[in-house]
Amino acid sequence: MSIVRGRVTIEQSEKKHIIMLCVDTLMNITLQEALRNGKAPAFQFFIDNGYHIPNVVSPFPTMSVNVDSTLLTGVYSDQHKVPGLVWFNKKENRIIDYGGHVRELIKLGLKQAMEDIFYNLNHNHLSKKHKTIHEILMVQDIQTASINTLLYRGNQSVQITFPFLMSLVTGMRRKIFAYAPSVFSYGAMTKLNPSKRNSFFWQRYGFNDKFTAKEVKYLIERDLLPAFTIAYFPNLDQRIHKKGRMDSKGIEKVDKQLQTILNTYRSWEEALTNNIWIILGDNGQAWIDNNRNLALIDLRKLLHSYQIPKLKDGVTSSAQVILCVNERMSFIYSLDSKTVPLEELAKILQKDERIDVIAWKKGNSVNVISGIQDGQLIFHPEGDLNDEYGQSWYIEGELELLGLSINENTVSYGAYPDALARLYTTFFSHEGDYLVVSAKPGYEFIGEGSPTHVGGASHGGLHEQDSLVSMIVTGTDTKPKNLRILDLKDWILSLI
Repeated sequence: MSIVRGRVTIEQSEKKHIIMLCVDTLMNITLQEALRNGKAPAFQFFIDNGYHIPNVVSPFPTMSVNVDSTLLTGVYSDQHKVPGLVWFNKKENRIIDYGGHVRELIKLGLKQAMEDIFYNLNHNHLSKKHKTIHEILMVQDIQTASINTLLYRGNQSVQITFPFLMSLVTGMRRKIFAYAPSVFSYGAMTKLNPSKRNSFFWQRYGFNDKFTAKEVKYLIERDLLPAFTIAYFPNLDQRIHKKGRMDSKGIEKVDKQLQTILNTYRSWEEALTNNIWIILGDNGQAWIDNNRNLALIDLRKLLHSYQIPKLKDGVTSSAQVILCVNERMSFIYSLDSKTVPLEELAKILQKDERIDVIAWKKGNSVNVISGIQDGQLIFHPEGDLNDEYGQSWYIEGELELLGLSINENTVSYGAYPDALARLYTTFFSHEGDYLVVSAKPGYEFIGEGSPTHVGGASHGGLHEQDSLVSMIVTGTDTKPKNLRILDLKDWILSLI
């Protein structure tokens, strides 16, 4: 085994399988709590035999569909065109919801929601101009695997078969054809292991950690691991939502699934021999206040003087404002910016001290105000200031609105990591005139039928609590160019 300056050579890395385990809401603060208590031996094993980065920056809004789109394509939403979990499609004149809460989905129409989640997200909304890791490698005759990931687009035609009960309830046709990697597992709809364990309707039809671990184990046992495997573990996110940022029980449960995978080998050490393991969070979560009246920012009440259509009615001709709530972040659309200017909506929201970022696009610039402090910040790319990621900016106004500091033409970030690029790109992710708003830690937005997480935790926002995730790597000493999910695609491809 040849080593060059402490780094794995190209020849060596080519012999290794890359196994990326995406653990939803894997945050350093919760992970450290479990490690301190000795409750996460598998996580500890990977850290001891590799390295741990506690502060990888997630894309904004910090919602899984947007994050996974960036992970697979290596671009922000201005280019991959998946704006968030909930957004307004101007061309189709409708709200698109990839699974916020069942109340919302029922009102918007279950059949349409299922088509958006299971087909349109990957094949119509995710831009075809930017190839996924799966598509790029398949063209080179390199096999990849996707297990339970929301974003999976590849080049191979596959059949997805929906369970009878799901099809009956939603009206979704039983079978659809999609494009996926050559090794593809998607809950009960398309699985590798023929066993029905962990895939019944009361187990979310297989979209759970045990099912994911079972599928990874199946590939390892049969020596079927391709060059790159990405597997998604959703359960920790649900636990943190309910119990809060400091609840480490969810980490312990994920760790048991990691142990199951490691135990597939004759020893845990053997698992490291021919594999590069990457364990990655997708978004963090910010704490939410216990006081329901304080914690929930009801946008319908704040903007009650405008016509906001009911979800079940669709976007009516009398509608003035559309609300698309992504937990701690929201898109707020003006359907006629002449009669309902964005600045007018922004000034109303500025009166609420729970909203820390209120932004809108004006020409090529983004304007930012806040409910916390006075003043305004205006910025756009290609100025004489540079940040740590090599991005150049023009900035004027109150730097503290985005936690910025400037020293000798260098921009540094504080509580809002990579704030300028992450915020700016959201305004080019889709058509429309809209505000982007983000809540202070402790609070989340609600509209009609929105999920709530009072006394727990939530995400979507621009703040570092929503934005920083852990990444653990074994099998290579190399690191991505920058500590952002945005930069992982190029790094992964360099390893193969």
